[in-house]
Amino acid sequence: MTFSSAVSSVLGKYATFSGRAPRSEYWWWVLFTILVNWVATFVDTLLFGEFYLMHYEEIQVFTPITTLIGLALTLPSIAVGARRFHDLRHSGWWLLIGLTGIGALVIFFWFMRRGTEGPNRYGPDPLDHRPI
Repeated sequence: MTFSSAVSSVLGKYATFSGRAPRSEYWWWVLFTILVNWVATFVDTLLFGEFYLMHYEEIQVFTPITTLIGLALTLPSIAVGARRFHDLRHSGWWLLIGLTGIGALVIFFWFMRRGTEGPNRYGPDPLDHRPI
């Protein structure tokens, strides 16, 4: 899966929690969200300078454009995470362990593993490109 096909796939399944997502789709999406957030932060700085909605020590938090972009990308990020867990034969509810400190590391390492080969209870193998 390429960068553009992964991003279009995730955005096309904006709030779809069923099915499976291969590693490439998930990690290309992560890269996309990082790049979009960098650009949004840069645009925020250009347009608003020192304006921010909240200030924490020396860090600007909740700048307007970055906040809106983050809100818009939250639901598809959760959905692709749930589909990634489905590819590993786990329930999407396992995403909740990310709320703990160590759980985020566990998810990080799980998501680096290849998904289940062949169909599983969550759907067909997304990497199986054989004609039906």
